Amino acid sequence: MLVLARKLGESIIIDGRITVKIIRVDGDTVKVGITAPADVPIHREELYLEIQQSNQAALTHGRAPLPKLSPQNEPLCPPAKSRLVTVSPVEPTQKT
Repeated sequence: MLVLARKLGESIIIDGRITVKIIRVDGDTVKVGITAPADVPIHREELYLEIQQSNQAALTHGRAPLPKLSPQNEPLCPPAKSRLVTVSPVEPTQKT
């Protein structure tokens, strides 16, 4: 783990895309501001861990997993037949 010391108003830049700035220091609480692209998810650690646990629970408590098909399994229905159709141009009819 990289440990850096920063003062109020100072920043850390990560990968040229993410900026972490010290906004306020109040006793043992530090308020940080984070600027990052929209595709970078940002979570407090305790929420991130809850999300991970919830996702894991959904994987293990959901529906029973589907059985894996092996090459010797027969298809449930025959393959669709395709056919070629030739269309001749239609002569326009004349109005009389």
